[in-house]
Amino acid sequence: MNLFAEQFFFKYECLKFILCCFFPARNVASEPFEVQLRCCICLDTYTDPVSIPCGHNFCLDCIEGFWDTKDQCQCPLCKETFSRRPELRVNRGFADIIEIFKRSLSPAHNQEEEDGKPNQLFNAEEIPCDICLGTKSVKSCLMCQASYCDLHLSPHLIDPALQKHRLTDPATFTTSHLCRKHNKPLTKFCRTDQAPVCEECTERDHRCHKVVVMEKASKRVKTHLRETKADIQQMIQARLRKMEQIKNSVYISNKIKEREIQSSAQVCSLLVMAVERHQAGLVEELAERQQVAERRAEELLGELEQEIKDLQTRSSELQHLEITQNPLHLLQSFPSLSRLPSTREWSEVAVHSDNCMGTVSRAVYKLVDVCQELADKLSAEEADKMNQYAVDVTLDPETASGWLVLSPDRKKVSSQKKKDPVTERPQRFDSCVCVLGKQSFTSGRRYWEIQVGDKTDWDLGVARESINRKGAISVRPDSGFWAICRRKGGSLSACAGPSVTLQLQETPKKVGVFLDYEEGSVSFYNAEAKTHIYTYSGCSFTEPLYPYLNPCVQDNGKNTAPLVICPVEGQVSEVQDITIESHV
Repeated sequence: MNLFAEQFFFKYECLKFILCCFFPARNVASEPFEVQLRCCICLDTYTDPVSIPCGHNFCLDCIEGFWDTKDQCQCPLCKETFSRRPELRVNRGFADIIEIFKRSLSPAHNQEEEDGKPNQLFNAEEIPCDICLGTKSVKSCLMCQASYCDLHLSPHLIDPALQKHRLTDPATFTTSHLCRKHNKPLTKFCRTDQAPVCEECTERDHRCHKVVVMEKASKRVKTHLRETKADIQQMIQARLRKMEQIKNSVYISNKIKEREIQSSAQVCSLLVMAVERHQAGLVEELAERQQVAERRAEELLGELEQEIKDLQTRSSELQHLEITQNPLHLLQSFPSLSRLPSTREWSEVAVHSDNCMGTVSRAVYKLVDVCQELADKLSAEEADKMNQYAVDVTLDPETASGWLVLSPDRKKVSSQKKKDPVTERPQRFDSCVCVLGKQSFTSGRRYWEIQVGDKTDWDLGVARESINRKGAISVRPDSGFWAICRRKGGSLSACAGPSVTLQLQETPKKVGVFLDYEEGSVSFYNAEAKTHIYTYSGCSFTEPLYPYLNPCVQDNGKNTAPLVICPVEGQVSEVQDITIESHV
């Protein structure tokens, strides 16, 4: 008997004794080792063997897959049922025995022993990361067949699909490009399990999964990777341009502030002591507004800088991933890296330069008689400025009560004596003669004008989206309405709950509505005389706001005229509202 035969016989007897310890109830001598070390589910040599409470052994994947398809946890052999699913762990001792047995039958291993070359496990310090090929690996993945350092292990800790992979100590793992189950090249990739597979795997365990050729899929991912990098660069450039626009807006705002301060000083000098007291408070308010604008600009700039950093970091990660030579790592890492960092929608974000509009006029109104002439002058200038925020408002027939008649162009609304049958909708007013505009506003400044003419009864203003539209409604801020009204041909009132009677020199025939969403204010103006009527300030808007109109019912042939949405004269585009490109 030669040396090899002696060694094999010795190992055979040792394994036979060990198996008798593991399987005392079975006649080991009467069965070959292959049968003793074979899983009854996959009929192959154990891979990651585990023992369940009844004492039977199975491959970890086999028994877990078997239980996943059953309503209860039961042993496939003895049919013992468990009340709760056992927590399984690989039997390391049994696994080592199986590994020794496999190596004892391996010609390469025997030749190695004959040559006097020891077959030792790698030391963890000798196993480098398979991605960066230099850094010491900290974990190895049994499904990916690769070892990773701290940096490249992160996808396995973050990505939900990769978290299902089993990690092990690099000292007990040897990297291989062969399937551990079928000993064939891992040329394909299972997208369902996010793991490499061989040809035989695709025909058996993964036959119902989405499997692609690894090399071809890697090329497609690299193409997508380059496109994603290009998109990120465009986003970075767009945000850099936004930063420049915001900085320029702050600069213009500061210039306007200085001009307003000078103007207010000239006005206050004409009103002697009374105006001087108001001027000091006005300057303080202007400075406060500027500070608020600058703080908001700083916050936006900081947020933009952070988004740019996040995008640059992601671009760097993608750059590093692009040059990797490991297609498996590319396929596994790209899904988590292709998801762009969470960013803000910047298209509606704006820092308004003119933060002082209305400040001077509101201070002058407090002087009433003394400042009336000056207030009218300032109000006219202010009304001219609001034209730049004009919007084209139309009425929404889906919200109109059946008592109303809308013009074909959706610009006029009037009440009628008989209610028309209309389709019942959640957004429709069913009792009150009300209608909302089609347009909703969630940011910025908006201005529109409505002709009321000689109507004796009407409401108009803005309403939030969640208002009550069924039955009787209360038009006041705590119900979601910010409006003014007229009743029985009398004075105008602010529907502030309780209502506030407005003392005006003349009753307006055309009313301008100005909404500043961020500032939380709704102002009303006599659009023809260009004088201020009333302002709701200090509001907290959290929902979309809609134009609100109520022509009220007819009064014995009176109040039949419609409310008409008028075009704003001298309307200009919103040049001071900064918008960002649509691809952001």
